[in-house]
Amino acid sequence: MRLRIFTEPQQGASYETQLTVAKAAEDLGFDAFFRSDHYVKMGDVTGEPGPTDSWITLGALARETSRIRLGTLVTAATFRHPGPLAISVAQVDQMSGGRVDLGLGTGWFEVEHAAYGIPFPSLGERFARLEEQLEIVTGLWGTPGGETYSFGGEHYTLTDSPALPKPAQAGGPPIIIGGTGAKRTPRLAVRYADEYNVPFQQPDDTRAAFDRVRAAYAEAGRTKPLVYSIAQVLCCGRDEAEVKRRAAAIGRDVPELRQNGLAGTPAELVDKLGRFAEMGAERVYLQVLDLHDLEHLELIASEVMPQL
Repeated sequence: MRLRIFTEPQQGASYETQLTVAKAAEDLGFDAFFRSDHYVKMGDVTGEPGPTDSWITLGALARETSRIRLGTLVTAATFRHPGPLAISVAQVDQMSGGRVDLGLGTGWFEVEHAAYGIPFPSLGERFARLEEQLEIVTGLWGTPGGETYSFGGEHYTLTDSPALPKPAQAGGPPIIIGGTGAKRTPRLAVRYADEYNVPFQQPDDTRAAFDRVRAAYAEAGRTKPLVYSIAQVLCCGRDEAEVKRRAAAIGRDVPELRQNGLAGTPAELVDKLGRFAEMGAERVYLQVLDLHDLEHLELIASEVMPQL
């Protein structure tokens, strides 16, 4: 089981803060540094100094790191047209030497769309746009050199695209699709994804979501392996006082975190992660909400990671 650091910079994090966390995560042996793709803060925080664009940030981090993988959980399909998105992600993949993963989703936070003048269609249309984006992005990356790519859909049309630039990774960066939808999400994951992620669910609900995707996988006759992963908010301490201090710092309640996240001592985390591993989770995205508490990462690296 590999551990990845997952951040929410819209809550209030400069590029410099993200760089510090990414470098610490790399030095401590974590598998990846991921960030959300949001433009407006959530909850009772100021959000200052303001949002940072995910792919501009990851491009800069690509040049400041050397081993750790980089990606989004998840890029909002409402924010960018698929052609320019394919260009941006391919460029960052080149800049990183092939260390990028692309998480792509429908977009869901209506407030940020209103705040920055981004259209926010119905959920059905957002899913339709997401499916076309997945087809286009993977199609552009997969087009052989010297050939062009065209696509005609309900929402996007591409005519004789040169399908450039190509990513460093052959075939393009791995695609991550997440969510717990019962029908559309499994179908899209099986058709397009290299990884399926279940965010912020308890073990029983996670198992049910995994099983739905496994059933769709079998029905489709897919043979290419699919990685199963989870995302959980992190709140670890050597003792109860430290757990409480870290929970208070992110405005959460310890009993609630123990139920809905990864909270408690290192031994408690190892036990709960073992339950997720038994159902097939291979990667864990640790949602770190206090980006100034690097000792939190050090604790996980020294007391949890070696036991996985």
